[in-house]
Amino acid sequence: MSHGLDDVGAVAPTVPTTGIVGAVERLVAAVNRLVVIASSIALVAAALVLTYSVVVRYFLKISTDWQDETSVFLIIGAVFMSSAEVQARRGHVAIEAIAVLFSARADRIRMLLVDLTSLAFCAYFAWKSWTLLDEAWTENYHSGSTWAPPLWIPYSLMSVGMTLLTVQILLQLLAAPDRRAPAP
Repeated sequence: MSHGLDDVGAVAPTVPTTGIVGAVERLVAAVNRLVVIASSIALVAAALVLTYSVVVRYFLKISTDWQDETSVFLIIGAVFMSSAEVQARRGHVAIEAIAVLFSARADRIRMLLVDLTSLAFCAYFAWKSWTLLDEAWTENYHSGSTWAPPLWIPYSLMSVGMTLLTVQILLQLLAAPDRRAPAP
């Protein structure tokens, strides 16, 4: 069994240098790098917001009604927006115990089926996220808290993040024949 922590610091697969797939991959890789930096900042900000909340409530006995949703919005953004970069590194949780039971060809087929299933799920999730965002925007939805921030904020982060993840999986599928070709 492997998990994302095994590949922390691993380099993303080599990007083809020619063709439209390579150009789009390089663009997506650049966007992913920027998004990971922003996501890292969002996670630190969420930690600071929650720490502030605990300190203010415990020591100063002041109620804060915004910190939970703020930290949730920051974490939602960090998780969804950085998922494409994690996918580019194949860092998502995966169970590899059965991979050793297959021949190399059967394992490639298994990986292809997993990628196709992931693509279908993520494309559907992205589409539904965009419809939810549209509804939240047009209907002016807000959370039910006393602070009541607009819900288009987390829905937009979820929509863009799932779209980036879907594009990343699609690019990996399109580039797979180049990457799976036997070495000379």
